[in-house]
Amino acid sequence: MKVSPNYYDEIFNYKGEWDMPSLCGLKIRQVEGHTYIIVTELYQDNPGTSVTYAGEKLAKQICEAKGLVLDECTYIECTPDTNSKLSFYDEEYFVVDFKADLQHRYRQLSLEEIKHILDHKVVER
Repeated sequence: MKVSPNYYDEIFNYKGEWDMPSLCGLKIRQVEGHTYIIVTELYQDNPGTSVTYAGEKLAKQICEAKGLVLDECTYIECTPDTNSKLSFYDEEYFVVDFKADLQHRYRQLSLEEIKHILDHKVVER
């Protein structure tokens, strides 16, 4: 299950559970003055904690490394398409609201919503 490099602009190293070295794909986009952080699960290329289980800890590490303020960003998790027969591995994007209860923490983005975000310029940090 290799993840296409089209899903990320860089590989981001982070400390996962128990500070285990972990990797994710990362894109940062600026859309109409708002910053979007998009993390992509790398599956077999991630030796540590998944982006979903790292959650807010990962978001904070990205913000610290990139000079961002988490409360001023929208954090998005991507499960990339790996051309698997299992629907679990279909491409999906979810906005994560760390302040919401578990039932309302994730909202799946439509194809139009994510395309609008991804079509904007890359933020260099």
